[in-house]
Amino acid sequence: MTTKRFLTLAGAVAAFAAGTAYAQHDHGAMHGGAQQHEAAAASQGIAEGTLKNGVRTVEMQVTEDGYVPAKIKASKGEKLRLVVTRKTDRTCAKEIVIKDAGINTPLPLNKAVTVELTPKKSGELKYACGMDMITGVIFVP
Repeated sequence: MTTKRFLTLAGAVAAFAAGTAYAQHDHGAMHGGAQQHEAAAASQGIAEGTLKNGVRTVEMQVTEDGYVPAKIKASKGEKLRLVVTRKTDRTCAKEIVIKDAGINTPLPLNKAVTVELTPKKSGELKYACGMDMITGVIFVP
């Protein structure tokens, strides 16, 4: 085998391995396989919560699978109220951080915590634990 062919093959194998590792890690879950988490996310869809008096409220939990829901839809200029309850101590998600909104709020175990923000522009707002390992996203069309 020539050196050039070997390097091409080695590069392809490395790219495949990196893609597989990324797919397994970047789903916001610290436990369980990627396929199990993808199936749960597909059945969960994007949470829209309830809209009352111009405020969209989304109930969330922190479980061993991460933030549930991990995908939220909101509207630009509309107040979004997240009511987050951490249900487990077996995760690093002991706070919710939304850097683009200047939010870093502790999440005590088994207590509902309200976080409010008003998206100012279209795009995606990421929310995460303090270590930025467990994540979710707010989609703003």
